[in-house]
Amino acid sequence: MISVLVVEDEEITAEANRVYVERMPGFEVAGVVRSGGEALRFLRRDPVDLVLLDLYLPDMHGLEVCRAVRAAGLACDVIVVTSARDLAMVRSAVSAGVAQYLLKPFTFATLKEKLARYAAFRSTEGQVSVQGDVDRALATLRGGSDLPKGMTQDTLDAVVARLRERPDGMSAQAVGAAIGVSRVTARRYLEHLTEAGVADRVPRYGGVGRPELVYRVRAES
Repeated sequence: MISVLVVEDEEITAEANRVYVERMPGFEVAGVVRSGGEALRFLRRDPVDLVLLDLYLPDMHGLEVCRAVRAAGLACDVIVVTSARDLAMVRSAVSAGVAQYLLKPFTFATLKEKLARYAAFRSTEGQVSVQGDVDRALATLRGGSDLPKGMTQDTLDAVVARLRERPDGMSAQAVGAAIGVSRVTARRYLEHLTEAGVADRVPRYGGVGRPELVYRVRAES
């Protein structure tokens, strides 16, 4: 089993991340902590394989936690979970030894892909003989998204964020207007979320004629 420490100061988000990790076969949550200091104390006492780390913690920045982990010689990998979209922050995270960078808000399917890639990377064994072997191993860990052609993760996350703001549901036209894409594009993303089990498609009856289709994000997503 791959042991995971969840580091997140927001209670609801921390619980959601814990549930997401527990849903992944081969992974177990070793603990949930709310600050950088707690994380470091936990890791010195109970080493884990992977840390799911928020960057904006109440006592220190998440990258400070990463650097302290490396300085202490603690052998664990880190997946950053953050809303920080500054590429300079991404570069700093890579320099601090972060294995993957996951933007909030995200779906279970997105985290599932990251964890599956991490598990596949850890399962590789043997020695490399040529550069291609190294490239393939790293591609397993940091490969691109498995989204359908023409879709982007940023737009998908934006759609999910809008649905979460409207638990009563939104039409494709309303979602498109909210994020600045066409109704057809928004509907394609919404249908993808429905097929992935992240959202539900339901009719809304408001008057004479055909009911309007709205999409609602599922509570566990």
